[in-house]
Amino acid sequence: MNAVSHLNAQDGLQVLLRLLIAVLGGGLIGWNRQIEGKPAGLRTHMLVSLGSAIIVMMPLQTNDPPSDEAMSRVIQGVATGVGFLGAGEILHQSRQGDKPVVKGLTSAAAIWTTAALGMTAGCGLWLTSLMGTLLVWAILTWVKRLEQAIGVRTDRD
Repeated sequence: MNAVSHLNAQDGLQVLLRLLIAVLGGGLIGWNRQIEGKPAGLRTHMLVSLGSAIIVMMPLQTNDPPSDEAMSRVIQGVATGVGFLGAGEILHQSRQGDKPVVKGLTSAAAIWTTAALGMTAGCGLWLTSLMGTLLVWAILTWVKRLEQAIGVRTDRD
């Protein structure tokens, strides 16, 4: 059974709502990264989420009914492609002979997760997209504070 339904290209309101949910979700996550001074901030996360939503909406608009196979391939392609974008956030540094330090893993994970949230919005899975966005925001905001409070925070992102 297909979890997502055919999306009529003429249903402009439905298309707009899905895209707006993606942009708002990406914006909330991006705003967190922006105020933390991370290289990938508000615009990057909004665009990743929007692009992911647009891409998954293509087979929903062109196939009636949408093929599970086509949706699976599109989702796999976005997840892999955005993984490469996130990899650009990861930096390897060394500090005067110490072991190498890896930075940017949280930012890379935020970009990848933002794409997933954009895909859920694009598929019309509103609750999953909204709840997922709130959970990502809470993790980025509150877990960092918890780490700092208990003294396990290493400022590597």
